[in-house]
Amino acid sequence: MNTITEISRLKAPADLPQSLAWHADALWMGSLATKRIYQIDVETWTVKSEFPAPGNPFGMVSSGEELRVLCGETEEDNRFIRRLIPAHGFDTAFKIQCPDDTGSQLGFDGSSLHVSQWYNQVVLSLSPNGDVLETYRSPRGICGQVIIGDYIYIANTADEETNDYYLGRIDTKSGEYEDLANIPFQARALAHDGESFWTNHRAAGETVKFSL
Repeated sequence: MNTITEISRLKAPADLPQSLAWHADALWMGSLATKRIYQIDVETWTVKSEFPAPGNPFGMVSSGEELRVLCGETEEDNRFIRRLIPAHGFDTAFKIQCPDDTGSQLGFDGSSLHVSQWYNQVVLSLSPNGDVLETYRSPRGICGQVIIGDYIYIANTADEETNDYYLGRIDTKSGEYEDLANIPFQARALAHDGESFWTNHRAAGETVKFSL
């Protein structure tokens, strides 16, 4: 199997970069160290704006003119999907609890949000109120997802303590999974800017742009 081709590797705006989303021609990153969301101009690699999150921002995705952020909140680490409005910040009234109170990464297919559950090895398509519409299975634990066309691309691993990580995709029509490439580091999150993929090497505090 081929290994991903790194295009760039840049120091993240904050330590422990976790969530990523491509939105409005910018890369958005959430940090577990600061519990903040950063809007990054990728041409200059500078922060254009930043917002405090209501919890640990584990996953994030562009949703129309807004973003959705999956946060771990309270001492019990309850998992909720929050609404982030660019230039305004988080909508404190909007909150959807994740199915089974678990989940980490988010995807959006143009109509439905998708939540990935790492240890259950599934991606769940959700209704607007959070009910499960469809279940897609992964052969390994899921640490990143982004939806492109009819495919859910996922970063995944069977052992998160190793560097044996994979980029694969699930066909939403058939439900079948295929491996595409090795990721030789402990990846967190996936985003796609229309041409290239982005992920985080969280332990190194770096954000990586890559292609297949």
